[in-house]
Amino acid sequence: MTESNRVALVTGGNRGIGRAVVEALLARGDRVFFCGRSADTVESTKRELFVRYPGKVDARLCDVRDADAVAALVGWVVDEAGRLDVLVNNAGLGRFAPVDEMPVEEFREVIETNLLGAYYGIRAAAPVMKEQGSGWIFNIASLAAKNAFAGGSAYNASKFGLVGLSEAAMLDLRHHGIRMAAICPGSVETEFGAGRMQDGQSWRLQPEDVAKVVTDLLDFPDRALPSLIEIRPTRPPKK
Repeated sequence: MTESNRVALVTGGNRGIGRAVVEALLARGDRVFFCGRSADTVESTKRELFVRYPGKVDARLCDVRDADAVAALVGWVVDEAGRLDVLVNNAGLGRFAPVDEMPVEEFREVIETNLLGAYYGIRAAAPVMKEQGSGWIFNIASLAAKNAFAGGSAYNASKFGLVGLSEAAMLDLRHHGIRMAAICPGSVETEFGAGRMQDGQSWRLQPEDVAKVVTDLLDFPDRALPSLIEIRPTRPPKK
C-alpha cells in the first residue's frame, strides 16, 4: 500500500465506479470522504469500509443537484480534515427515452445531476485548492460524451456538457496548481443504467478499471496534465 496524506472527496461513492474509487484511494492510504443520495447504502458502505480502514473514511448524504448542499459537503470535509486534495465528481444517473417522450422532470434530473452537480463540486472545491496551491479534480464522464445514441438525449447532453465543462475549467484552474481530467469510460459492469445491460457482461470494463485511471493519474509528474482520458473494453462483441 502506498502511504499518502491526501484527502479525497468522492460523490456517488456508495456504489459502482464511485465505490471502486473510494476503495482504491483508501488502499493507497488516503483519507476519503464520500456521499450519496441513498441513506441505506451510504450508511452500509461507510460501515463496511470503516471496519477495514478505521479512521480513514467518512460519509454523509448529499444530493449534488443542490448547490448549497455541495458547498456544505466540501466545507464539512475541510472542517474535518483541514484540506481537500482530490475531488472525484462521480455522481450520475441515466434516464433513457426518445427525446419527444422523455418527461421534462427526468431530462432536468439528468442534467442537474451529471452536469450541474459536477459544476457545483468544482465551484466549491476550487477556492480551497487555490489556497493550497494544489489539487486534482476528476470528472467521470463517458464515451457517450462523443457518441450519441437513440434514446440518450438527456444522458448524451449531460456528458457532452461535462467534458466541455471539464476542459474549460481545466484552463481556468491549471495555473493555480489544480489539475483536472475528464475520464470517459465505455461500458462498465455496474448497476447503472438498469435495463440497458442485460446481455453477457464479461467483456465490459469493471469499476476497478476506472478507479485505476484515477490512481494512476494521481501518480503523474506535476508537470504533466492528462486532461481527457478514454477507456473502453478491449474486446467488445463484434457488430
